[in-house]
Amino acid sequence: MSAKDERFFFLLQMAAHRLKTAADAALVEAGGLTTAQAAMMAIVRAGGTVTQREVATRLKQRESAVGAMAERLLKAGYIARTRAETDGRAWNLSATKKGLKAMDAMGATFAGINAMIDEAFPDRDMERAARGLRRLIELAGDKTD
Repeated sequence: MSAKDERFFFLLQMAAHRLKTAADAALVEAGGLTTAQAAMMAIVRAGGTVTQREVATRLKQRESAVGAMAERLLKAGYIARTRAETDGRAWNLSATKKGLKAMDAMGATFAGINAMIDEAFPDRDMERAARGLRRLIELAGDKTD
């Protein structure tokens, strides 16, 4: 079987879209954040205080995109932003109590999303799928540089 025979690209796109749509809806209901916002919040939360540049690097996104997301999270009260002491052009981000509460509220939701993925890819299938996706990411490369 080949990727073409299985229409693998189409299946991959559909699965990613449906999973993201379902996850966004569930996460917004649970904690008021989308998957992208939750990913950013997880980095901010784990780092204590991190710069927008550090978040962008970890998410493999442009700093301008992270800046726009930071603005939305700031206005919603999920993060605080202060000037970095070492670089007046850089912003430090930290989670607020509201942001931490939202992340805690979404824990069970993330567990449910992961359970759905685990059901689709039991045991060794998960290892093979993850290995294949990592290789595909590697082969496709980062075209934003």
